[in-house]
Amino acid sequence: MSLQKDKHNQTKAILVTGASSGIGYCVAHGLKEKGYQVIATVRKQADLDRLNKEGLDVVMLDLASTGSIQECVRQTLAKTNGRLFGLFNNAAYGQPGAVEDLSRDALREQFEVNLFGTQELTNLIIPIMREQGEGRIIQNSSVLGLVAMSYRGAYNASKFALEGLSQTMRMELKGSGLFVSLIEPGPVESDFRKNALAALRRHIDIEKTVHRDVYKKTVDRLEALGAVVPFTLPPEAVLKKVLHALESSRPKNHYFVTFPTHLFSFLKRVLPDRILQAIVSKV
Repeated sequence: MSLQKDKHNQTKAILVTGASSGIGYCVAHGLKEKGYQVIATVRKQADLDRLNKEGLDVVMLDLASTGSIQECVRQTLAKTNGRLFGLFNNAAYGQPGAVEDLSRDALREQFEVNLFGTQELTNLIIPIMREQGEGRIIQNSSVLGLVAMSYRGAYNASKFALEGLSQTMRMELKGSGLFVSLIEPGPVESDFRKNALAALRRHIDIEKTVHRDVYKKTVDRLEALGAVVPFTLPPEAVLKKVLHALESSRPKNHYFVTFPTHLFSFLKRVLPDRILQAIVSKV
């Protein structure tokens, strides 16, 4: 295993959020195997203990808490001698539900994790990278940050907003040595469905809404084992894109993962909104 070194001949350190399972878990282990110093974050002590036993360096992080974010950064920099080459903002979840059923609390919780906490963490890391004169900020967005789908409004909105902030940051960081890349996964094997099911049950009483029949089908889909949609890829497909964003001298602005993401990004560019929405509504 060859160690990845920065310009000061120090092993490049990468902070990976949401590493307890799925994409974050795969990327954290994959980067470690490639020779990076990986700091992985989780929300639960049991996950921290488990990943520590697997050889990962882990810190706690709750993106809904400013105190937790600040402590995560403090611990991370203590482990990396004050340097950080890469930040992979992966931690997020999806709140299912028709927009008319989403309470302010449900929307706030979605944005606290997927946007506000993610941006707060990033803003604490940017000065470190600026001082170094180099850094890679990699945002794990979604095909649902490109096109909207029914019953996914909260998640759509949070990822649309992440796309906007990321594109703005890219312009503001031009010439600094810092690069911002957006990864756009479609269906990827992870615990996303399990977490979405918990969010659905937490915020929506499916028996007291006109959308209850849709929700019952949604519960069946979220409870199903294995891939439930075509073109689902393993998380290693995202790892490949993260590596390119870290190692290329000219990382891409967008990395599309899975066929649906490539397809919908193309259709969004060439079709009128009305036709695109008609196609998406049938998915």
